[in-house]
Amino acid sequence: MSITPNFPRLMQAYFLERLMRQQQASSHTIASHRDTFRLLIAFAHTQLHLSPSELSIQDLDATFIVAFLVHLEKERGNSPRSRNTRLAAIHSFYRYVALNEPSLTDLAQRVLVIPNKRYERKQVNFLTREEADALLAAPDQDTWIGRRDRVLLLVALQTGLRVSELTSLCWDSIIFGSGAYIKCTGKGRKERCTPLRNEAVVALRSWAVECQSESSAPVFPSSRGGHLSRDAIEYLIAKYAAKASHQCKTLKKKRISPHVLRHTTAMELLRHGIDRSVIALWLGHESVSTTDIYLHADLQMKEHALAKTTSPDLKSGRYKPHDQVLAFLNAL
Repeated sequence: MSITPNFPRLMQAYFLERLMRQQQASSHTIASHRDTFRLLIAFAHTQLHLSPSELSIQDLDATFIVAFLVHLEKERGNSPRSRNTRLAAIHSFYRYVALNEPSLTDLAQRVLVIPNKRYERKQVNFLTREEADALLAAPDQDTWIGRRDRVLLLVALQTGLRVSELTSLCWDSIIFGSGAYIKCTGKGRKERCTPLRNEAVVALRSWAVECQSESSAPVFPSSRGGHLSRDAIEYLIAKYAAKASHQCKTLKKKRISPHVLRHTTAMELLRHGIDRSVIALWLGHESVSTTDIYLHADLQMKEHALAKTTSPDLKSGRYKPHDQVLAFLNAL
């Protein structure tokens, strides 16, 4: 007896009923889940030679899902973290399947016990003050795009906004006057207000005069007047980082992304003695423990802590060879 292809029906109901109507998931969540199922369906077509409308849930059992995850890592070159993100979307779908199709509970449970993959957590990458200044000096102030990009970089470095928050920022979200701040709705639909320093306020006021746009217009428009895309911001940051590396050589060793600018904001706050709970609120983190990663990132802060534990008769600071020959040997 043939099994009715129930996968298309369940997948459509999962997106329309569970994600959109019941959970009212954000567009970013829906897009992430959509991309996961695009990859899964393409893999099923290659392996099973079935079109999407011919697939059944029984075809996509735990063994097949594990093979798909291996395919993501080995053939597509996805990192363990990306693999875990795809698995989270699959787990969410199979929890819906178990709830709405009791006959498929056993199959769904076998998929749900597939574990996340452990991975090494690298230290946070961030910019020093000299590197940040070099990046801000890179845009050409004689062009409209250059002036826009400098304001964007300045706001990103000072506020720590996520790239999605930068792309969606409109003029009615910027409150000028005494105690100027930016109001935005971030991850998890949490609304927060981020104060602005005088330098950012002056730059934004000047940029607002040049744009002469309505309150609902984007603060950082594209050349066509619409919102910049995520890819566009990633591109312009990489472009200016490459240009700035000619003046600041240490930038050549770093891969600069929008999230690196966000990390730079957090590290700057931490270095000035701001409490971790305030940093978590500033960045819109779900938990204060998320900011622990910044405590491990700055070697200079650790050296200051070490200096307080050394004998008072010893000079603090990092060891430097006093002889050029020793310096050459130690650099090998």
